[in-house]
Amino acid sequence: MQQKRITLGLLAALASLVSADDKSDVTQLTQATFDEFVKANPLVLAEFFAPWCGHCKALAPEYEEAATSLKEKNIMLAKIDCTEETDLCQTHGVEGYPTLKVFRGLENVTPYTGQRKADAIHSYMVKQSLPAVSYLEKSTLEDFKKSDKVVLVAYFAEDDSASKETYVSVAEELRDSYLFGAISDAEVAEAEGVTFPSVVLYKTFDEGKNVHSKKFDAAEIKEFAKVSATPLIGEVGPETYSGYMASGLPLAYIFAETPEERDELGAALRPIAETYKGKINFATIDAKAFGAHAGNLNLKTDQFPSFAIQDTVKNLKFPFDQEAKITHDAIKTFVDEYSAGKIEPSIKSEPVPETQDGPVTIVVAKNYESIVLDDNKDVLIEFYAPWCGHCKALAPKYDTLGEMYAKSDFKDKVVIAKVDATANDVPDDISGFPTIKLYPAGDKENPVTYSGSRTIEDLVEFIKDNGKYKAAASAVEEGTEEAAPAASKAPADEETKDEL
Repeated sequence: MQQKRITLGLLAALASLVSADDKSDVTQLTQATFDEFVKANPLVLAEFFAPWCGHCKALAPEYEEAATSLKEKNIMLAKIDCTEETDLCQTHGVEGYPTLKVFRGLENVTPYTGQRKADAIHSYMVKQSLPAVSYLEKSTLEDFKKSDKVVLVAYFAEDDSASKETYVSVAEELRDSYLFGAISDAEVAEAEGVTFPSVVLYKTFDEGKNVHSKKFDAAEIKEFAKVSATPLIGEVGPETYSGYMASGLPLAYIFAETPEERDELGAALRPIAETYKGKINFATIDAKAFGAHAGNLNLKTDQFPSFAIQDTVKNLKFPFDQEAKITHDAIKTFVDEYSAGKIEPSIKSEPVPETQDGPVTIVVAKNYESIVLDDNKDVLIEFYAPWCGHCKALAPKYDTLGEMYAKSDFKDKVVIAKVDATANDVPDDISGFPTIKLYPAGDKENPVTYSGSRTIEDLVEFIKDNGKYKAAASAVEEGTEEAAPAASKAPADEETKDEL
């Protein structure tokens, strides 16, 4: 009887699991079912995941919510467990988790480049389901306006083939970012207050819409969309940070610890944001959640509210005096002076070494340009962090590499250098440690990032292949090593800096 009760209990538990899985709108696929599923559905978003992956676990509820909202639109979401389906994941080039890909059949596959929130997944996949441009009528215009946070609608005459061609080309390029509509009804255009040809960006924030009625040019329309789609006072967070960094515009941060304070400061600085719209982006940031990011802007991380401007292209930082009160007038003066080039960037730097006696040249922010950008020398530089285990393991080999070139015929043409990227501002985009780059003589604008094994022989070969002087040095015998492990991210107490 006891055995029967246990068996019944196990069956009930299994039934419960099956029932829970049946309720899911995300279809789990295997090697045996993948091809048939993709062929049977016109549009599929597939997540390649691993059960132990923290990012996958965080994505799971968002992915499930998006699947439910997209089901009625016949857009299917699927998932593949790469710990079970290794061959399938390898076939689709999966190198990290989660990897998301959009399938329109088995031959038309593109990476998912949207954010990992339910509403963002929904918005992105709806854009993928529609043609690049949706041709509208008076009866469909209002619904289209409300179909996303930002939509663009072009108004041009039916026989205006030049405007249509220009607009379609923009839509094809930016379809992952915006919904594009078009209408040729002159009465509708008049009701919207525009003339042919024009583009209107409708949005659910700020003033509600912006109109572009100047030259109907692809570059101008793209610039109009980028500027108009950015909130006057946005919010910096994990889902928006990369967009701000990719905008090419300086970003003005407003750090504050409470929503009320962020709203208050945002309202006070809004007129300044309006003045600099399209020139400087303004955004609040939650100082409780992301206060450590203030340190990346050379601000104190325990004194809020605070304000800083970052040149996102050159990675220059302009912190506002944290002892001064943040007011409209004070920040207006600061931003005006920044815009006029009257404020020097703040540079975090260790002292310049008095001597360079070691085999590896020590670089700090204040001597970075004179060493790394010396146009007469090939410079191999390691960006490291003191806490990084991979960096510590590399150190003796890197010292040996430095000694080899110091004793070679290329000692005056090749520099082996390193910089503590946590203690010095560097202009390079560093996402992990160690990062190793070669700046060739005569071509400092195009550094080459090293991605090979961390052996002395391979580093020598890298310098020889990519440097101007094709400099080789006698390698020291050592044990072989497989491909380099992934660069270390920040430790737990540092991760808040990288959350954005």
